[in-house]
Amino acid sequence: MPDQPRVVLLKPLITLPLIEVGEYSYYDDPESPTAFETRNVLYHYGPEKLIIGKFCALGAGTRFIMNGANHRMDGPSTFPFPTMGGSWSNHFDLLTGLPGRGDTVVGNDVWFGNGTTVMPGVRIGHGAIISTGSLVTGDVPDYGIVGGNPARLIRTRFDDRDIARLLAVAWWDWPAEQITAHIPTIMSGDIDDLEAAADSVR
Repeated sequence: MPDQPRVVLLKPLITLPLIEVGEYSYYDDPESPTAFETRNVLYHYGPEKLIIGKFCALGAGTRFIMNGANHRMDGPSTFPFPTMGGSWSNHFDLLTGLPGRGDTVVGNDVWFGNGTTVMPGVRIGHGAIISTGSLVTGDVPDYGIVGGNPARLIRTRFDDRDIARLLAVAWWDWPAEQITAHIPTIMSGDIDDLEAAADSVR
């Protein structure tokens, strides 16, 4: 981004087929923002996907733990002996078929505070806010604000009726020129104004 070398749009940087990022989502990191795939998506051995929507803001140190981090827990030891190689690799079948939680899916317009961690298979709704330092172990509702370790719902940003209205508007799917024309409404208008703007887009 102009004059901000620590901020990168993620979509152009993604090369791995199991990671999908929508338009305009960005990552902020003073150390290595372009290494998001290797530094921030961990234990991603597949086949589960990481899907991040449009217009998401990821603070420095936002990390996604994927299902490949899983270890067996049904025996006396959790140590992954076969991964060490040698004759231990003859028992690689003991690591296959471990339970997974599926894809990790982040909606549109989600804000991640600094140092947040998202566990495998979590689904984060549109418009959610993940507070700084949170460990997200369960799903987050649309427009929910969560925080803590493990993260718990603090509150929702709007009531159920207004959340339904916002989801119906889905401003993040508007053409770029329409978003540009209505930025003040998107950022600081009320829902009535946003619905009126949506009518002009249709």
